[in-house]
Amino acid sequence: MPSINSKDKKISNKGIYVAILVIFSWLAFISFAFSYNTYLLNPWNILIVLALTHLYTGLFITAHDSIHGTVSSSQKMNTIIGTICVILYACLSYKNIKEKHNNHHKFVSTHEDPDFHNDSFLIWFWKFMRNYMVLKQLLLMAILYNVLNFLLGISQLNLILFWIIPPLLSALQLFYFGTYLPHKNPDEINNSYKSRTQNINLVLGFISCYFFGYHYEHHAKPSIPWWKLWKEKLPQNS
Repeated sequence: MPSINSKDKKISNKGIYVAILVIFSWLAFISFAFSYNTYLLNPWNILIVLALTHLYTGLFITAHDSIHGTVSSSQKMNTIIGTICVILYACLSYKNIKEKHNNHHKFVSTHEDPDFHNDSFLIWFWKFMRNYMVLKQLLLMAILYNVLNFLLGISQLNLILFWIIPPLLSALQLFYFGTYLPHKNPDEINNSYKSRTQNINLVLGFISCYFFGYHYEHHAKPSIPWWKLWKEKLPQNS
């Protein structure tokens, strides 16, 4: 099994530009959303929430690539970019996520895999979320909420719609396409990575989870960044 931290001599710093594009796209859109003069039943809210959900997922996927060392050839730069992404996502701990993701690859679909819980969808999702949410994170989010609301004057409606709901939907998206579907019922999976892959086209593969539905390919070659993962698609492993 390839090491999660294995070095690929072909890694270039092109991943930095991709990461910057994702981060600044999120910053631009969240700034627009915060200043958007909306109301509760505004139909445009749905499109804004969906767009932000996709960009939040992009932040987490970029942090994930940082863990694998595929954003930059510099491990320090990977750590910096990954830390920025998870803080913007939901004040998460990059160190904690990295440690648990290492164990996910090392002990995939076993009792030592922190992402694997052989339960129903909802129970598994709750355990998955509980595994990454800590009191410190919730306190930081609460403080930041009040700073954005009271000091910066962003309305509570905008914060709830565009700052609280999208990362929650993104977490559900990441869990469903990147954990649950690929790893459920591991006894039915006939490969050493205990991972399935989506049998869908590239457009849907990108929209669903930045190609991480192509999960067998990711476990087989963790040194491939998300924006190159589609090239590794192997339909016979679906």
